[in-house]
Amino acid sequence: MSRLLNTSLTTNDEAPVYVVDGEGCWYTLSDGRRVLDGSNSAGSLGHRHPDMVETIRKAAEYPAISEGWAWKGRTQAAEDLIDIAFEGETDWVGGVRFGLSGSEINDLALSLGQALTGRSAVATRERAYHGLTGLSREVTTQPQWHGGLSRGDGSVSPAAANCAVRVIAAPDSSLYGQRVVHYPPMSRDEMANVLSDASSVIIDYTQGGIYHDGAYQDQVAAAAKQAGALWIADEVVTGAGRSGRWFAFQGGTARPDMVTMAKGLAGGAGPIGAVILSKELTEQLNDAAWQNYSTYRGHPTAMAGVSTYLKVVKRDKLLDRVAALGAVIGPRLVEMAKRHPSVARVDGRGLHWTVEFHGPHWNQWTAATRETPIASKVVAAAMAENVSIGTSGEQTSLFLAPALVISDAEIDQLLQVLDHALYVADEDFSRTAG
Repeated sequence: MSRLLNTSLTTNDEAPVYVVDGEGCWYTLSDGRRVLDGSNSAGSLGHRHPDMVETIRKAAEYPAISEGWAWKGRTQAAEDLIDIAFEGETDWVGGVRFGLSGSEINDLALSLGQALTGRSAVATRERAYHGLTGLSREVTTQPQWHGGLSRGDGSVSPAAANCAVRVIAAPDSSLYGQRVVHYPPMSRDEMANVLSDASSVIIDYTQGGIYHDGAYQDQVAAAAKQAGALWIADEVVTGAGRSGRWFAFQGGTARPDMVTMAKGLAGGAGPIGAVILSKELTEQLNDAAWQNYSTYRGHPTAMAGVSTYLKVVKRDKLLDRVAALGAVIGPRLVEMAKRHPSVARVDGRGLHWTVEFHGPHWNQWTAATRETPIASKVVAAAMAENVSIGTSGEQTSLFLAPALVISDAEIDQLLQVLDHALYVADEDFSRTAG
């Protein structure tokens, strides 16, 4: 048995299959198979993209420096991020600080919110996932991600809480089917009441398979302002192009106090995170030392990756490509869902889509079981046909998040294999329903 503790969502310790290579949208595995990578939200340009490979080669010559040292490439990456991704948004955007991951950067943003407001409570929407580090774990409301231990015998030992958490309702609409809700819909005043002692409310745009529209976002923004809380847009998954525009928040009219980014922002060149502050918040940092530090934040390799990735997305018009693919994928998934009685819901945007099955309420899933969840059974069926699909560790949900450079033929293969794999879920559903 390997002494590496298991961290995988798609394989197990019994007979691990290793990734040994990758090219474009394909993995090569240690058993010789080539597998279509259909769910890799960090690999936005796929594997071994020539621009990224060249960037990393050059970066090998850079010095090894910490966040405490100035580095011209870090300054350039900040300028590129604002000039390219925030083009047309610069009337309110203030400044950027880089980090190492989505979890870390959300924790950084939330802790800054506490410092600026003097409040300790944090808030999010139901069925959220914002990470598993510090305050980001506190606002992760999917019960299986509690930061502790989920045992096969059904027992759970969660990590201890750090602060109070306030939770608001999420929208209940979907492209197909109805979402299982936990909280009934809330008005702006009801949301503001929940947020009355919160330092910040952070909302994301994909987790739990919830892809809300601009109206919901704008209501949350208004409620936060009414309550004196800051609004953080978690664009860790959706930022940098996956939603078919630079940011999902651009679907609404309100603009955040902070935006968090990570995943594919560095094109796979290295661990990455970024928090972007409004001008108003940036001004509040004048004559103040932001006492939060990490050795590898803003590492030269990752910074070079940020600049290159942004330029590739702009040069190759990948936002238009993602938007066009999203308009094709949505109708095909709905058509597919209608053929499969196991499918309860479909929703998504751009190149991030969720397929959810009928089953137990999501708020009861702690992953404390030796039984294989239905979502994992479907993933296994797809892998048998050399396609990788994601589960996010959920019991009844799958997600698709291929690279932004995926071809029409590869999208077709991904959807055809998913269609076939869903019969595994149909068989399981017919047994339990009967």
